[in-house]
Amino acid sequence: MARVCEVCGKKTQVGNSVETRGKAKYLGGVGTKVTGITRRKFKPNLQRVHVMTPNGSHQSMRVCAQCIRSGSIRKVVRQRPFKLPGK
Repeated sequence: MARVCEVCGKKTQVGNSVETRGKAKYLGGVGTKVTGITRRKFKPNLQRVHVMTPNGSHQSMRVCAQCIRSGSIRKVVRQRPFKLPGK
């Protein structure tokens, strides 16, 4: 199973991890130097959530946190199994 958001299609991206050494000039040093560059992966923050589909059924999906916060999906509303009489 791929690490992909099922709503927006966000997936793993590749970039660089830059290692620096030294003290910045504005702090009184001679400047920072790059001592190493290696490849790294930026993975999306995927969560497995129960989603209500447009036709009213429930489904479990892998969705990124950004889609959950933005309201792109409707989470399943779980009711209490019973209510106590009185209050």
